[in-house]
Parts: sequence; structure tokens; C-alpha cells
Amino acid sequence: MSKYFGTDGFRGDANDKLTVDHAFKIGRFLGYYYGKEHKASVVIGKDTRRSSYMFECALTAGLTASGADVYLMHVTTTPSVSYITRTDDFDCGIMISASHNAYHDNGIKLLNGSGEKMEPYVINEIERYLDGELGEAPLARNDSIGKVVDFSSGRNRYMGYLISLATHSYKDKRVGLDCANGSTWQMAKNIFETLGADVMVIGNAPNGMNINDGCGSTHIEALRQLVLENKLDVGFAFDGDADRCIAVDETGRIIDGDLILYIYGKYMKDREKLAQDTVVTTVMSNFGLYKAFDRIGIKYAKTDVGDKYVYECMRQNGYLIGGEQSGHIIFTKYSATGDGLLTAIKLMQAMLANKQPLSELASPVTIYPQLLKNVRVADKDAAVSNEAVQKAAKEAEELLEGNGRILLRKSGTEPVVRVMAEAPTNEACAKAVDHIIDAMRAEGLITG
Repeated sequence: MSKYFGTDGFRGDANDKLTVDHAFKIGRFLGYYYGKEHKASVVIGKDTRRSSYMFECALTAGLTASGADVYLMHVTTTPSVSYITRTDDFDCGIMISASHNAYHDNGIKLLNGSGEKMEPYVINEIERYLDGELGEAPLARNDSIGKVVDFSSGRNRYMGYLISLATHSYKDKRVGLDCANGSTWQMAKNIFETLGADVMVIGNAPNGMNINDGCGSTHIEALRQLVLENKLDVGFAFDGDADRCIAVDETGRIIDGDLILYIYGKYMKDREKLAQDTVVTTVMSNFGLYKAFDRIGIKYAKTDVGDKYVYECMRQNGYLIGGEQSGHIIFTKYSATGDGLLTAIKLMQAMLANKQPLSELASPVTIYPQLLKNVRVADKDAAVSNEAVQKAAKEAEELLEGNGRILLRKSGTEPVVRVMAEAPTNEACAKAVDHIIDAMRAEGLITG
């Protein structure tokens, strides 16, 4: 595991775990690394957190001091930075955001020249530089010092790209949008109105400290209330940097990532456009999704949790759609990362092409109750591989008689094992999970 960077960048409390010194040094290294043989160019976007402006300045100072030219997209989405990095041949892209976290956290997401997550070997070199193992990068002098360019046109071009992907007019459709007081606070409304929708928006008054605060994809009740009270056709909620989307249908049902994968996976299969008839999921996708896929002949791959793993599986195997329950949906034909706005446009496409409301498109899927408990242990590996624990997990799964599942997962950051069960009832979930935890306790594996 990396010291600073996780699966989604360098993230932490602003000016505590992640400081302006870190940002400056990251900029210094990237400007030097990509500028060895030519004048490097780097594009930067940010969300609406108060600290995003501070980190933008620090990164820009470091990059230009090392000779790189910096193009600022200002407040924009992570997928827009990915798109522009790829289409405009930037050496790399940087997004300043902590995604769905509260405002006091922030993060630095690094993208390679293809708009994908930065290669591990580059991340390793950045970490060595942060720890002083590589010495100081040379400073640019005179006309070699980098310039800073206002590049809001890149954001506008990305919006135009999304609009061009819509296959139908949204005329007479009443759409609710929750922008999480984040990156889409202006973009989403403009896109949907351009496509003809009658739009109602919440979460579009950022003040630097209210991003994801009681709004957005992690607080879906606000959008659900908007849809129901105003009798809207559909609602879409995004997270802070808009790489996720959770929808609400006209009845108020929450359409999470699993249901989105079903709706659009079926839409593609019905039109013989689903590569290898396969959708990529993670191990946390609901058992009910798999049952629904089985009924219509859609195959599925399962990866570890994290969009990084979903994308790697898709790219290696040529799959076209995959994602997570959280609403992080990837369409590899159009994007190298999850894209909340694109996901919303694709759901609208399925609704309009089928001439059905979202509720009908999602109705074949029965989401099974799910219970997950985090168990603190002395040794994660020993706890998961313990013979008695494995026996208890097998017994719990046998009791479900093929109508549910058990999952044991090790936390990537804590001495914790996650015990999860899915079953037709909450009672069956609790019985299965408790049976496994009792075995862990009897084996003396639990520490607290």
C-alpha cells in the first residue's frame, strides 16, 4: 500500500494529512518528470471546497517552477478533466477533490495522458520525492518558467461533448438535479436545459463549506423529497466531483449503481451492443442484481471494491459497462472514469428509447436486504483464513439455500474484517452474520 496515495489519490484533512507543501512538491515533481524531453503541459480542475483554491495555487506554483505550463479549468468535474487530458494531449491531469467527503477533507487525483488513473510506478516516484529520497527537482529559469492559462473553454467543450451524446430531446420531461453544492452546480442545469428538460435544482449554492452537506448522492433523501413533492419524472444526484450518480424514479425509489447497471446493461443487450453480454460489478453488488441478470442472460464479472479495479477489468477484457453500488458507473466507449453526468444522460436515453418510466425499467430487480458488520481483529489474514470461521461462513451460506450470499472482506486500511450477508429477510441476514462473528469470538480473534 502506498504511503500517501490510495486507490483514489492523495486524500486527507486539508492542511493536516494533506498540506500545501505536499501539493507544491507534487507539482514540482510532475513538472520535472514530464518536462525532461519537452515543455510539459498539465491541466487542473477543482471542486468547490474552500481549500481547493489553496491547493490549486500550490500545485500551479510547483508545476510552473519546474517549467510546466498549467491550464486551469477552474470548478469542474473529475470526468471532464479526464476527457480534456485525453483529447487535448496533456501530459497529465490533476483534479482537486475529496469526492463525496465533507468539506474539510480534500484530495489530489492524478490522471495520466490517457485520462486514466496515474500509473503506480509514477505514484511511487512522487512518494519518494515527497520523502526527500530523490533530492530537489531543478528550478526553471528565465523563459523556461511555466505559464498559467485560463482554460475554462475546456470545461465548456466537455459539456458540449456530453450534450452531443444525448439521443433524444428531453422536452416535456421534468427533471430534478441535486448538485451536492459541488462541481456540477452550474454545469448540470445548463446541460439538461439545453436538451429541453424542465429542470428543478437543489444543492447548487456552494459556499466552500457545504459540499455534500445533507445533499448529493450520499444524502439522497433531499432529492427524493424534491421528486415526490413536485411530481417530477426523474431525479439525479451527483457527488462532490460528479464521478458518481444516484437516481430517484418517479415513485421515489432510489436507483443506485446496481439498478443503473441492470437498466443500461439490459438496454445494451436488447440492442446487441453489450460486449460479450457482460457487465462488470464489484463483490459488493447485491445478490438481487445477479438474480435479475441470470433471468435475462446477462453475464457478470466481479472485482474487488473500487472503480480502479472495475476499470482495469473492463479494459483488459473489452467490456463496455461496469460500476459500483455507489453510482460510480463507467462507460469505456466514452470515458476512462466514472461520470455522473454521462450516467444521467444514459439513463434518460434508456427511458426515452423504451418509452417507459424509470420505475418500470428497474422493476425486475428485487434488492435483497443486506447487513454488514465491521469486526476489529488482531490479524485480518488469520481471521479470514481461520478454519472455524470458514466453516461458520459455509454453514451460514448453506442455510440460505442458494437464495443469498455471505462475504468476508479485509479492510484495506484498518485491522477490520467486514462480515456481510444478503438474504430474503433482515432476520436471515442477522442470523448469518452473527453466526460467523460468534465463531470469530470463540476463536479469540476479536480485539474489540
